[in-house]
Amino acid sequence: MEALELADYRAAVARIYLTAADLADFRKRRDELFATHPQSPVDHDSFAGIHYYPPTDEFVAEVPLRAAKGEIDIDTGGPDGVVHYDRVGILDTPWGELSLWWIAAYGGGLFLPVRDGTCGRDTYGGGRYLTDTVKGTHGRGVQLLTRDRIRLDFTTFTTPAARTTTSGCVRWRRRRTGWPPRSARAS
Repeated sequence: MEALELADYRAAVARIYLTAADLADFRKRRDELFATHPQSPVDHDSFAGIHYYPPTDEFVAEVPLRAAKGEIDIDTGGPDGVVHYDRVGILDTPWGELSLWWIAAYGGGLFLPVRDGTCGRDTYGGGRYLTDTVKGTHGRGVQLLTRDRIRLDFTTFTTPAARTTTSGCVRWRRRRTGWPPRSARAS
């Protein structure tokens, strides 16, 4: 019944993102989920908590969203095949431009990929994401304020972790690096 476990995990992720009272509660509940759920990507025997950057308002910003057409197809190399994305718009952030995407598939969802100086060295080479609503990450990292204004909160990001794969499952192991990432690049 792995599919039901995964559905339960995604529902739990959505509950955390939508109902956590504040950043401390969000982080505590996320640690609990990672430590206890069978679909968690960590080794439960050695897991000691997710490592986050210290909270700071420096990485929270309300930014304009300007319309911009665009699309991209990404071959996942897995069972999802080629995933099509339509650009919602471009966010003009203090760290550079970021493209906000809509996943053009059944159910759809917002996706905000980010690449920074840690990509490929300390984090997954393809980058990370601030939101992927298909996975239930609603309202925490990316919050719609108006039709053309978005609040971005990078305090939900974890510190860079090297990822290794065991039995087809992503595993995390801690790496020490400084914040903010050097040579930040947005995508």
